[in-house]
Amino acid sequence: MICALGAAVCFGTATVLQAMAARAAAAGDGGSSGSGSGVDAALLLRALRQWRYLVGLALDGAGFVLQIAALRSLPIYTVGAALAASLAVTAVVAARLLRVRLNRVEWGAVGVVCAGLAMLGLASGAEGDRAGSDALKYAMLGTAVAVLLLGAVGGRLPGRGRALVLGLGAGFGFGVVEVAVRLIDSLAVGYLLRNPATYALLVGGGAAFLLLTSALQRGSVTVATAGMVVGETVGPAVVGVVWLGDRTREGLGWLAVLGFAVAVVGALALARFGEAPVEGGT
Repeated sequence: MICALGAAVCFGTATVLQAMAARAAAAGDGGSSGSGSGVDAALLLRALRQWRYLVGLALDGAGFVLQIAALRSLPIYTVGAALAASLAVTAVVAARLLRVRLNRVEWGAVGVVCAGLAMLGLASGAEGDRAGSDALKYAMLGTAVAVLLLGAVGGRLPGRGRALVLGLGAGFGFGVVEVAVRLIDSLAVGYLLRNPATYALLVGGGAAFLLLTSALQRGSVTVATAGMVVGETVGPAVVGVVWLGDRTREGLGWLAVLGFAVAVVGALALARFGEAPVEGGT
């Protein structure tokens, strides 16, 4: 649980630091970069010269390692809810560093997320002991490919529909990563090359980042992030319980369900922090 919460802190803090660096880089160019559509490679290169951006990348790497460690010890539903809680971390850090004003509902949502995670911590059992079948591994690979196709279709939709579909697709991709980590039992090169879960992890993770970046650039941050939170928590949690044997502590199943729901609802209330708000924003 410490690893899962540590991953949330790393990801949430990295979001704010990278946002600060990207804005500093854009300001140094007079704000002209990125005026068109698409990703501005020059702006990215300038951001990479910012120490905040590099620290953010290091935190992302540390968060991923902690996420893997957590997934090897905890049920997927617990880790997924903890990662969604990174939005609460982003909100608190943004309030401090970017002077973003959180309203009472948002501060309440931060408390709700913490309460949900506390309930999950009390109710979670050990990770399931079932080995994933070959069918499940290929299903994850197929889902990862489907995420790419969903991105191609969603990118053609208008407005909020596009942001929702791309965000939901990104969540599915991150969910594939969560499940795939549980389906990899060895780091031997030969094993990794033969295991479909390895390719599911790579394709799913890459597709998720592409879709989320496109959703945040071309649509509502709040809608895209809400879709992502739903996609990366609900589906993987079901897979963990039904196919991998994730369970709760004896007699505390109700508390785990309640904690999961509370944490996810709290994260959805903070969805606008999927991309750190503008300094001084509301």
